[in-house]
Amino acid sequence: MKLFPFLIFLFLFSYASAQSKDEVAIRNILNQQSVAWNEGNLENFMQPYWHNDSLMFIGKSGVTYGWQKTLANYKKNYPDAAAMGKLDFTILQTKRLSVLYYSVVGKWHLTRTVGDLGGYFTLLFKKIKNAWVIVSDHSS
Repeated sequence: MKLFPFLIFLFLFSYASAQSKDEVAIRNILNQQSVAWNEGNLENFMQPYWHNDSLMFIGKSGVTYGWQKTLANYKKNYPDAAAMGKLDFTILQTKRLSVLYYSVVGKWHLTRTVGDLGGYFTLLFKKIKNAWVIVSDHSS
């Protein structure tokens, strides 16, 4: 009978550890994206996005589907270092939705000589082939 509470504790501890490991992985992805952006490397910035035609990006111009089209839009809207500026993310919330999905809400800010920009984002991460990828991005 004394073993049962210990087993519950062990289960809850392992559950919390797994969850925090995933959250750390997702936060690391966002940090890597910020570094890539600030180096002017849009291809590396886009690496965590799902390389699939079903990737969904929602922005001020509406909905874009597909990794390649999303990259093309980034290149069109941010053609050079002055337009890109320096990116900073502030994570407001990470929420585990299931073993396969995480939601991330945050703020983004671009410090630029041509005028700063900023807004908010909601990302949906999905674990595919044991890696977290962004399958949906709503940025405003």
